[in-house]
Amino acid sequence: MQTATMTNNETWISVGRVEDIPRQGARVIHSPGGDIAVFRTVDDEIFALRDQCPHKGGHLSQGIVHGKKVACPLHDWKINLDTGIAVAPDEGCAASFPVRIIDGRIELSLIPNTGCPNH
Repeated sequence: MQTATMTNNETWISVGRVEDIPRQGARVIHSPGGDIAVFRTVDDEIFALRDQCPHKGGHLSQGIVHGKKVACPLHDWKINLDTGIAVAPDEGCAASFPVRIIDGRIELSLIPNTGCPNH
């Protein structure tokens, strides 16, 4: 794992460049709190979710990205990349994490966003 830096009381780590992740793909970051999947959409948007489906724990990083959603490879649950919330009628949430792009490099906060009861 890359060196962590402190900014505004949040821990940010550099996880590579945008082009290191294939479009509609993911990269897994191992953290002390569990694996985090960093996704890249076809429009080069970057999102990060706990790499665990709220249904049966499937690795979301192995799912198919379409639009701003990822389909869990186990049971095809759709999870919103921007919030981590499952698409109805399914219910549940995978914790989402803040990301930022600085000069083409992806930085990930290890502090999950609030609003998801499963983090």
